[in-house]
Amino acid sequence: MNADRMIVLVDDLRSFVDGRTAEVARTSDAGVELLGRYRDRRLDELWLDHDLGGDDTIWPVVEVLERAAFDKRHFDVGVINVHSANPVGATKVALVLRHWGYYVRVASGSTEVGCLDGPAVS
Repeated sequence: MNADRMIVLVDDLRSFVDGRTAEVARTSDAGVELLGRYRDRRLDELWLDHDLGGDDTIWPVVEVLERAAFDKRHFDVGVINVHSANPVGATKVALVLRHWGYYVRVASGSTEVGCLDGPAVS
């Protein structure tokens, strides 16, 4: 893993199982704030979960990306990975972001992210 790669993960529960370095937001508000901090920098990967606990969803983050594209100031993102276990939500997010010209990969069921709070497995 190249330490110079910038990866952002927006997910309420999961982290990268391989321990890769990433900026992590656990809520949509934190995701919006994190995108703002990286507005003028390249993001190599942006990982989005749809359901973020309770009534919170990824849509406020998607709206920031949409607004930037509408204003012709796309975020510089190599790939957006939508890894939600909610197939309908993941499909909708992917459709919207593709419409605005972002490269999106639906990665539902990805083994790259998982809950790490359980007991260690040897």
